[in-house]
Amino acid sequence: MEKKKIAVVTGASSGIGREFARLLSKKKGIEEIWCLGRNIGRLNELKAEIGDRARTFSMDLTDRNNFGVISDMFEEEQPQITWLVNCAGFAKFCDYADIDLTTSLNMIDLNVCALTAMGLLCLPYMEKGAHIVNMASQAAFQPLPYQNIYSSTKAFVRNYTRALNRELRPRGICATAVCAGWMETRLIERASIGAKKGTTKFPHITSPDVVAKKALRDAKKNKDMSIYGGYVKLAHLLAKFLPQKTMMSMWLSQQDIK
Repeated sequence: MEKKKIAVVTGASSGIGREFARLLSKKKGIEEIWCLGRNIGRLNELKAEIGDRARTFSMDLTDRNNFGVISDMFEEEQPQITWLVNCAGFAKFCDYADIDLTTSLNMIDLNVCALTAMGLLCLPYMEKGAHIVNMASQAAFQPLPYQNIYSSTKAFVRNYTRALNRELRPRGICATAVCAGWMETRLIERASIGAKKGTTKFPHITSPDVVAKKALRDAKKNKDMSIYGGYVKLAHLLAKFLPQKTMMSMWLSQQDIK
């Protein structure tokens, strides 16, 4: 019996996750798109837009019990997963002392642990030609004061994804880290908490749809990293040659943080 071909998108209720779900819904050969997110209202709106190919699942991926739920669904349906796109994540723009312990650990759980778990859950159902797309960030290129946890989680995503890509090469599966700059998404709104010291300037901000389109193109080319825009490419280049202390000082100067 032929397996049902599906794509899985986390963080699909808004932002770039929503854009990936939209784009994948236009690809031939994908029978269903499993859209995971927390906001059931926005997921329903996405389903109304995409149509019956979309299956929506409202769940919080910081709750590890949900990984068992996902595993059980895969075990029951035995799909062939052609795309996994990990977009679930959040940031806080502030001093380390401005957020509580639970929020700090939840950031790591969602940005790192959930992303890793979804890959491990999906890989047994992937075959040659499948793709994993993980949202990293321009923040992965350097340590960022007043975004210390977020930038560190994205550094993990970038390094993990590129190493995973090399490991999966014999299986014909590609893993791509998307290192995007500022995008017009709810991440900025949620991350800006009015802290005395925090990110307030978002140079060269772009829309998530163009980043998602390039990421899918780069994934099809089996690239282990996708970087959109000249500004982000310049930041990547500078991070290769300048000391991290210098990069941090440049960042603080850009944000007018003393």
